[in-house]
Amino acid sequence: MKDKPRQLVRLPEQGKVAGVCAGLAEHFNLEVWLVRIVTLSAILLTGIFSLPLLLYIIAWVLLDKGSTRQETHQPELKTKVWQAGDSPQKAMTEVSTRFRNLELRLRRLEKHVTSDAFHLKREINNL
Repeated sequence: MKDKPRQLVRLPEQGKVAGVCAGLAEHFNLEVWLVRIVTLSAILLTGIFSLPLLLYIIAWVLLDKGSTRQETHQPELKTKVWQAGDSPQKAMTEVSTRFRNLELRLRRLEKHVTSDAFHLKREINNL
């Protein structure tokens, strides 16, 4: 299965100022704190009236507002500190919980199918 291509949007509900850094982090699969530090450092080191500040303002004006994707959560593992995603331990815990819940559902289904009441009901329906 291929993921839909990520669209570059700003995420005001996750942002501190306008959500531009949060949108960039989401688009490039990076941690938001890292994008904020790089952006703020670029603005401060190049002066208050600089190209990075101008680019931030342009992105604020041009980028559409987006919302965070809340689809069925597929654990996305981070392999580097700056990548976004779940830690391997958290992802493993989540996967284990999902499998445990599936196992319990399967046990209940097997118990129902192998019960005498199920067989009796089946025989009555076949008449």
